[in-house]
Amino acid sequence: MRPIRFLSIAGTDPSGGAGQSADLKTASALGAYTTSVLTTVLAQNTCGVRKVMPLPQAMIRAQLEAVFDDIAIDCVKIGMVSDLDTARLIQEFIERYQPAHVVLDPVMVAKSGDMLVDRDGFHAVRDVLIPVADVITPNLPEAAVLLDTDIPSNHEEMAAMMPALGTLGSDIVVLKGGYLTGDVSNDLVLTPEETHWLESPRVHTRSLHGSGCTLASAIAALLPRHDTPIEAIRQAKAYMTRALETADRLEVGQGQGPAHHFHAWW
Repeated sequence: MRPIRFLSIAGTDPSGGAGQSADLKTASALGAYTTSVLTTVLAQNTCGVRKVMPLPQAMIRAQLEAVFDDIAIDCVKIGMVSDLDTARLIQEFIERYQPAHVVLDPVMVAKSGDMLVDRDGFHAVRDVLIPVADVITPNLPEAAVLLDTDIPSNHEEMAAMMPALGTLGSDIVVLKGGYLTGDVSNDLVLTPEETHWLESPRVHTRSLHGSGCTLASAIAALLPRHDTPIEAIRQAKAYMTRALETADRLEVGQGQGPAHHFHAWW
């Protein structure tokens, strides 16, 4: 059986742990053939974001055309999109080529706390990209921004957010609970049929750089291989947990280091 054909639409990370680097490493580790379209060049590392430069629309369009005209894409992971024009361009190609699985990581805040998008970028995510995504994977700060509300401080408040998140336009919401404290790191998944708590022990590590990119990419790469989305999401969370458990082996960077995407191989 041929490998899954995975497309990352995202920004760069020259330190290699987040953005398109994380997407391609994750999907490759899970057995997918990876392709990529670059939206934004970032100067960042494990300590923070230094500069953000969106690519010209003509270049993004040329990349999308080059990939979709030639390759039958099975799954798409969308990450860093900083403006409305880019979001509408991505929307155009998703609607034209109809890939079976589209996962959106609504990237708006870096792990360092740096805001990555302006107000137009926020509207690009909420109003343009979420409606064409099958799955969205907000963390708690991103969910709060999307709903213009406070960041949840416990699991009950997480659960209370889900009905409103479910009205934004995607079929499935994976609300990540990693920003809470305690010995568990539980995520809440909303599907058209029901909600599921995905439970796991909290991994005590500072190596969290790119963890959101990694989980979303794992979900995208695994969706075509499973009969139900919830099983793909469970497997992606298991992969993410192991990548965090082994992350400190890498000894990369002076800030929040990257997850260990190739923990099963190295």
